[in-house]
Amino acid sequence: MQERPLAGIRVLDLTNVLAGPYCSYQLMLLGADVVKIEVPGLGDLARHLGPDSDLNGAGLGASFLAQNAGKRSIELDLKNPANRITFEHMVREADVLLENFRAGVFARLGFDWPHLRSLNPALIYCAISGFGQTGPMSQAPAYDQIIQGLSGMMSVTGTADTAPLRVGFPVCDTVGGLAAALAITAAIAGRQRHGHGCFLDVSMLEASVSAMGWTVSNFLVSGSAPQPMGDQNATAVPSGTFDTADGPLNIAANRQEQFATLCDLLGRGDLLTDPRFADREVRKLHREELNRELNKALGARPAQEWELLLSAAGVPAARILTVPQAVESPQLEHRKFFCDLPFPESDGDGRQLRVSSSGVLFDGEPLHPTSPPPRLGEHNALSAQPWTYRELAS
Repeated sequence: MQERPLAGIRVLDLTNVLAGPYCSYQLMLLGADVVKIEVPGLGDLARHLGPDSDLNGAGLGASFLAQNAGKRSIELDLKNPANRITFEHMVREADVLLENFRAGVFARLGFDWPHLRSLNPALIYCAISGFGQTGPMSQAPAYDQIIQGLSGMMSVTGTADTAPLRVGFPVCDTVGGLAAALAITAAIAGRQRHGHGCFLDVSMLEASVSAMGWTVSNFLVSGSAPQPMGDQNATAVPSGTFDTADGPLNIAANRQEQFATLCDLLGRGDLLTDPRFADREVRKLHREELNRELNKALGARPAQEWELLLSAAGVPAARILTVPQAVESPQLEHRKFFCDLPFPESDGDGRQLRVSSSGVLFDGEPLHPTSPPPRLGEHNALSAQPWTYRELAS
């Protein structure tokens, strides 16, 4: 593979838990040199989060291991005068500074944007917070579930009987991290033209509402308030989860020709001539009746057979997998989505840590971390204090 696109970009990462570390993980996969600045003796809270209590106790919780490979760790107490001097030296040498404190906390530590810009006019400073640095909610605490609720996301997740429901993974943290990574890479590109840095104020709430796309725009444009529809797609019919002989199957026959193919393969050509199902708009009015007819026909075969048959004919269809099944997908294996790294503190016992890549191939090759997640303060000894970033990286 040719040199990664962010090779040579130096990132100081003061973030914790998920949104910020996920952002810097994406930057690392793209080639950036990421150094985590962690609180001495404590580190990133995610070091102590996960299902394995022994790993949590060792500061290597699964939540930390998931998105910190390829980074380095040093311990700095920004309330300590000597450590503050060290940090300022590092800021002068950095390209990007990333933090996810509550709005205003970093400024109260003495590192507001005017001061950071005076240290390094080319610095790209990115602050991720729940609600952004300004506004009536800027000081409110926020976690992923809080943002899911305030964005409207939970109100449309589940059915009329079960909503509101939380999405089953911290999607708002992830979306916020991706928005920050995109903004940072854009700022790096812009700096190549004009030479100066900028301040990026990333709101997880705004990023999440933006990511809801059609759900929000349907209301803004047409005044149609979205409702929870469970496993059904509000924009098309048939499009949702159906019952087969041995389990559920997702089918998305969103186009008329796909619906016609589906009916033909099910041996239900009569559905095409039924006036209740003639086109997309009328099918939406008779969703439940059509779904009942399709479920009857789909019960003749197991889900995997239907998946292969329908997909081969151009009708999007696939089983619903568990997470253990999904990570064993031959498609992910073919794309080399996961990679194995030596486990931190493995002591040469051969234990491996499997981590994910970004889902992007560069010139046909996946982007994998080149080193395991760091132990807390693992790279403190790279240079005696006070050090500069350049000395740390040498």
